[in-house]
Amino acid sequence: MKTWSTDDRPSAAPAGSELSRGGAGLGRGVGVFVSMAVMCAAGLLGLAVWVGDPQAAGTPQDPVLLGTWNMLYDTAAPSLWLMVTAFGLAAVAAIGIAAAERVVTDRARRSTDSALRPLAPRTIMAGNRGEYAGAVTITVLVPAHNEQALIGATLVSLFDQSRPPERVVVVADNCTDDTVRIAQRHGAEVVETIDNTEKKAGALNQVLTELLDEFGDNDCVMVVDADTVLDLGFLAAAVQRLTDDRAIMSIGGLFYGDDTGGLLAQFQRNEYVRYSRELERRRGRVYVLTGTASIFRSAALREVADSRGSLLPGMRGDVYDTAALTEDNELTLALKSLGALMFSPRECRVVTELMPKWSHLWNQRLRWQRGALENLGTYGFKPALVRYWAQQLGIGYSVIALSSFWLLLGVTLVATPHWVWYPFWLGIGGIFVVDRVISVWQGGWRARILAVLLFPELVYDLFLDVVYVKGLLDITFAHQAEWGHVPHEPDVPARADVAATEVAA
Repeated sequence: MKTWSTDDRPSAAPAGSELSRGGAGLGRGVGVFVSMAVMCAAGLLGLAVWVGDPQAAGTPQDPVLLGTWNMLYDTAAPSLWLMVTAFGLAAVAAIGIAAAERVVTDRARRSTDSALRPLAPRTIMAGNRGEYAGAVTITVLVPAHNEQALIGATLVSLFDQSRPPERVVVVADNCTDDTVRIAQRHGAEVVETIDNTEKKAGALNQVLTELLDEFGDNDCVMVVDADTVLDLGFLAAAVQRLTDDRAIMSIGGLFYGDDTGGLLAQFQRNEYVRYSRELERRRGRVYVLTGTASIFRSAALREVADSRGSLLPGMRGDVYDTAALTEDNELTLALKSLGALMFSPRECRVVTELMPKWSHLWNQRLRWQRGALENLGTYGFKPALVRYWAQQLGIGYSVIALSSFWLLLGVTLVATPHWVWYPFWLGIGGIFVVDRVISVWQGGWRARILAVLLFPELVYDLFLDVVYVKGLLDITFAHQAEWGHVPHEPDVPARADVAATEVAA
């Protein structure tokens, strides 16, 4: 067992060499910018409603069904002008974002500018043409802080891979439980950090500082969360992809929720299934290299460390920016900015822990949301990040749309003495329900039932919208961010080992 302290890190770069946070980017102003942009977009649609000429609502019809049931309904629908305007704005936004992303991606793939895009495919292929860097190897790093309850299942899933890794190193960061002993019992190497105050990013930086100097270009690093169980074919598929395409700099996993019971867990499982399905439809073109399980070529990580303080924010020599609240998202943006090519193949699946309580979910999502905004504020308006800006603006617009839906529904219930059915909106709602059911179909019958009920998931979406607004306010007013570590009961390992066995089967 080895111990590394923060003193083992390379000396920090000169104070003037660190990329100014907020110089090239927006800093705290990202919250104000996103809010204003979203309100302007909503205002355009509101203007269309105002200047339009909606057809006058007729008198509600009151037929009697089956001789006993009075059904009050209204055939009023939005005007053709309003529907065309709404569809047009949505189409312009979708086509514009897709076209911009396509242009940026094509430019990055064709780029030969080794100064600004040192990880672009053409630059990488030109640099190693005619050279054999050896077979692809995998060294797994498992950062762990008091993970005695779950780390056993993670290690079992690693050692049982159809193509096992060359090394598995547990990075025990300020652990006060039995994490170290359990890791050693499962056959993993253990490195203990000392005096690390920079959480997961700082712990990984300490280990990577030493490892990367020893690695060749085909020696890859895999970072796996201590609460993650890998599909047994994960590494085989990833290694094959990295062997076949020397330009790929990273492979990310598609994550799914564990089998925890309860409504909150099912909400999260449905959310993860939809996200993974979307990545599959994008043919593995990854949004974020998830911290649950991602593989990096050592050359890519060395380039990131060398670019910190110049092309990238952070301190020179650090792979992970310790100032970032979401280190995996920030590293994704760093690699994207350097032109790196990365994928999430459908064969690379992992099962990750779900948040057991609403308070835990609140802390997790608030950290994710604020971290994403802070990262964009730091990087600014780079062409490579057009998709990420569009995502944040899209979430903001959905906050206004969903809030308006609940508000209008409440006003209608209060203002109308009778329940009125609107065939037009029932049709739109039916299409929406069908789409939501199809998007979680592979999640099983529980996922489908929850999706077809619709309103429970809309309440869950409203919860996430509140988190989004809280993140905007926190970053704008510089409120202190919390990490929100979830404690685990010590009797979970047996259940976790069972989960690993089920995934293996």
